[in-house]
Amino acid sequence: MASGAPATRQQSSKDEPYHLIYWPGIPGRGEHIRLVLEEAGAQYTDTAFTEDGINEVLGFVKGKVPDDGINSPPLAPPILEHGDLVISQTSNILQYLGTRLGLVPDADKDPNGVYRVNALALTALDGLSNEPHDCHHPVATGLYYEDQKEESKRKSEDYVKNRLPKFMSYFERVLGSKSSGSGPWLYGSALSYADLVLFQCVDGVKFMFPKAMAKLEREGKHTKVFALHKAVAERPRIRAYLDSPRRQRYSNGIYRYYEELDIEP
Repeated sequence: MASGAPATRQQSSKDEPYHLIYWPGIPGRGEHIRLVLEEAGAQYTDTAFTEDGINEVLGFVKGKVPDDGINSPPLAPPILEHGDLVISQTSNILQYLGTRLGLVPDADKDPNGVYRVNALALTALDGLSNEPHDCHHPVATGLYYEDQKEESKRKSEDYVKNRLPKFMSYFERVLGSKSSGSGPWLYGSALSYADLVLFQCVDGVKFMFPKAMAKLEREGKHTKVFALHKAVAERPRIRAYLDSPRRQRYSNGIYRYYEELDIEP
C-alpha cells in the first residue's frame, strides 16, 4: 500500500456548474442526465458541445486522465464532474443529481422515497433502454449491425411481441397504483428523475419501433404511460430543451431505426 496521508475529499457546492462527459453526436445514455439538468435549470457544460469534446471522452476511456488520488477511474461515459467529484454510471449520476436538484422525494417526509424512485428508473433503463440496444446488437457490441442482421431480426421480433408490452404494462400498473398518487407521475404525486428516464425511454422506443408503439397506443392499454410521456414533453424547460439544438437527434446510439426491424407484433 502507498504510504502518506490520503487525499482530502471536498464536498461539491450546489453553485458549481456540472460537467457532463459523453460521446458527441448521439443522445445515448447521456440524454437521461441532460433531461435532469435541463428540468432543474442547472448550469452545466457538455462535451457534446465543447471544443475537442471527443478527446476529453477518450481521455477517460483510454485511462489518460491523471489519477487525482480521490476519484476512481471511470470505465466509460456517461461521466459527471462536479467540483472535485467524478462519478460514472447513468443510474448513479441520476441519483446524485436527483438528490441535489429536488427530483426525489423530501428525505424528511419520505426517507425511503429516493430508493423507490431509483428502482423505477433502473427498471426503465433495463427494459426500455438496455434491451432495445440489444435488439440491434444481440451478438456482440464490437460487431456492426450488418454483421448480425439475422439475429437482430429475431431479437426484435421477440422484444416487440413479449418484452416491450411487459415493461409498458408494468409502468401502467405503477401509474395506477396508490404509491403513484395524483397526477401523471410515477411516485408520490410529484415529478422525479424516474419520470424523466421513462420519458426518454418511451421516446426512444417510439423512434426505434414506431409500428409497435403505435399499436400499443391504439390498443389503449397503456394510456397512463403515454400521458406521462406527453406531460414531461410539455413541461416548460423540457419543451424549450426539446426544441433547441441541444437536443441531439437519434442516430447510431441506443435507439436506431432500421426499416427491417420496424415490426408490428
